[in-house]
Amino acid sequence: MSRQPQDDQVAAAAAALKAAGVADADAAHCTPLTGGTYNTVVRVDLDDRRQWVVKVPPPAQTPALGYERDILRGEVVFYTSAALAADIPVPEIVHSELDPHTACGPYLISTLRPGAPWHQLSGAIGDDERRRLREELGRLVARLHTVTGTAFGYPAEPFGPLSASWREAFMAMTDAVLDDAERYRAPLPVPPAQVRKLFAAAAGALDDVARPALVHFDLWDGNLLLDGEAGARTLSGVIDGERMFWGDPVADFVSLALLGNLEEDADFVAGYAEVAGPPRFDASVRLRLALYRAYLYLIMLVETVPRGYPPEQSARTHRHVTPQLLAALRDMETIRA
Repeated sequence: MSRQPQDDQVAAAAAALKAAGVADADAAHCTPLTGGTYNTVVRVDLDDRRQWVVKVPPPAQTPALGYERDILRGEVVFYTSAALAADIPVPEIVHSELDPHTACGPYLISTLRPGAPWHQLSGAIGDDERRRLREELGRLVARLHTVTGTAFGYPAEPFGPLSASWREAFMAMTDAVLDDAERYRAPLPVPPAQVRKLFAAAAGALDDVARPALVHFDLWDGNLLLDGEAGARTLSGVIDGERMFWGDPVADFVSLALLGNLEEDADFVAGYAEVAGPPRFDASVRLRLALYRAYLYLIMLVETVPRGYPPEQSARTHRHVTPQLLAALRDMETIRA
């Protein structure tokens, strides 16, 4: 959840509303939302029944990973770009300010999508409905991946201009998180220098990616909204696109099967195939998936330090994620061999 007290979250949202010129900002009802780990996120209910979400990043001096600097820019890019694809239910941008030097600082105001996060409803979803929803999700993600950028990488300013090649962009991304690991002295099961060598040895597979697709990279169930009556629910929202990048579309398969293997999700794969054709899980794709799994699991382990996780939460994260990182690193060696 956000690291700011609730009163501070509400004050930050109110300041953003006023900076955006919302005339009835003082009459807005603000409710902090939990579940995020970086930005302050507040639901806003206005007197005219408009419902918005305000996101405000933490102060610049707050400890964070390198890719998180200017992360709000990624969310603006994601919502704007995803709106170009057919039937992608993303929030609409109401107002945004990305310049950190303005009086209020950066913020994003977007519409509130209907529904509840999938993971909150999972216990009430039957097997037949779950299979139907996974197929629907497969079709949605395939449509999302039709959106193409001009180059590769994160749009955030700390990474500089986008890259002409996916290998160049992804290696810069992995270097950044390994730099964070060294800077924060994050406890990893393998020294960062050794991880760098493993990434470099497997990087040739990245050259098989020629098109910079729109990648969400955080498509776990908490960022997917469901709406409707039991048995007839539909996907009503794809939210929290702040960790997006332009890159290999199969990178999204990692968070879609977090700590698992999407290749075993026959329903999702069938839905994806309806739009984009059956995804190929050849040696190149499996090697690239190992790279992306390792990258995500490195983020999950390293961020425990700047986030200031309590000891129990940190231990739980390391207990679940460390074996997955080690498996991904092993796959990078064996598939390449």
